[in-house]
Amino acid sequence: MGGKGRYIVALVAVLAGMAFGRAQELKCDVEINSQQIQNTSKEVFTTLQQAIADYMNTTKWTDAQFSANEKIECRMYFTIKTYADNVMSGDLQVQSSRPVYNSSYTTTVLNFKDTKIEFTYQENEPLVYSETTMESNLTAILNFYAFMIIGLDFDTFSPKGGDPYYEKAANVVRLAQSAGESGWKAFEDTKNRSAVLSAFTEGNTAGMREILYDYHRRGLDEMALSMDKGRAVVTKTMETLKKVHEIAPMSVCLSMWKDAKLDEMVNIYSKAGMPEKVKVYDLLYPIYPTEQTRLMKIKEEYKDF
Repeated sequence: MGGKGRYIVALVAVLAGMAFGRAQELKCDVEINSQQIQNTSKEVFTTLQQAIADYMNTTKWTDAQFSANEKIECRMYFTIKTYADNVMSGDLQVQSSRPVYNSSYTTTVLNFKDTKIEFTYQENEPLVYSETTMESNLTAILNFYAFMIIGLDFDTFSPKGGDPYYEKAANVVRLAQSAGESGWKAFEDTKNRSAVLSAFTEGNTAGMREILYDYHRRGLDEMALSMDKGRAVVTKTMETLKKVHEIAPMSVCLSMWKDAKLDEMVNIYSKAGMPEKVKVYDLLYPIYPTEQTRLMKIKEEYKDF
C-alpha cells in the first residue's frame, strides 16, 4: 500500500474498526539455507521453502484491503543447522520494509534474527492456518512474524495503528506457551519471541511505537517536502530512544532498532550541520557504545564530489 494510502487505511481501521475486502497483505520472499545439512535429500527443503512462501503470501492476515502494489514487502531467511527425524532447527532472519512517501526510497522497518527456531516438518506436509489452535510450531512462528510485520508497518502510518495485530501476535504467543514449545517462554530469553512482543506492548518500552510513527510518518515521509524539518523530527525520536534505553537498557527493541536503522541514520545526517550531527551522535553513543565506528560516520563532514 502506498504511503498515503496505508496511512488512511490504518487510521480508518483503528477509528472505525471497519472490515475491508479480501486480499493478501504480504509480499514475502522466503529462502531456506540448508548448506550445513549433509547426506540427505535437499527436496524436503525445496518443498518447505515453497510451502512457507505460499502460506505467508496467500493467508488473509487482516481485514484491511491491500492492492497488489501495496503489499508489505518482507523476507524470511531460514538457516537450517540440524535436521533429524523430521525435526529442523536453526536461525531465522526476518526483514520488512515500507516505502517513503513522495520518493522511490524504501526504508527497513524490521530486521531481526531469531536464533531459537525449531519445528517438525514432513515433506509435502500442508501448512494450516488457525487463529484459535496451535497447528504446529512452524505455523506459530510464521503467524507470529506475519502479525509483527503488519503491526510494525501500521504503527509507521498511524499512532498505535498496529494494535489489532499485536493482539493477534499475543494470542499466538499464548497458544505456543501453552504447548510448551521453545522460543516462546516469558523471561526465558531477552531476545525470544515473547520478549520481542513485550518490547512493543509493555509500558516501559511503549515509546518505541511513538518512535515508529514519528520517525517514519512525520520524519522520513516529510523529507521530500522539507529535508530539514523531517530530519529534525528524526532527531527528536532519538531523544525518545534515549529515554527507552534509560528505562530498559537490555530491551531487545534497542538492538532491533540498531539493526534496522543505524546505517540509514548515517545517510540521513550526511548533509546536516555539525551541531545536529554531534547532538545525534551524543544521543546514540550511550545506547550503542560498541558501534562507535559506525556512529562516527554521522559526524563526518559531507563532501560533494
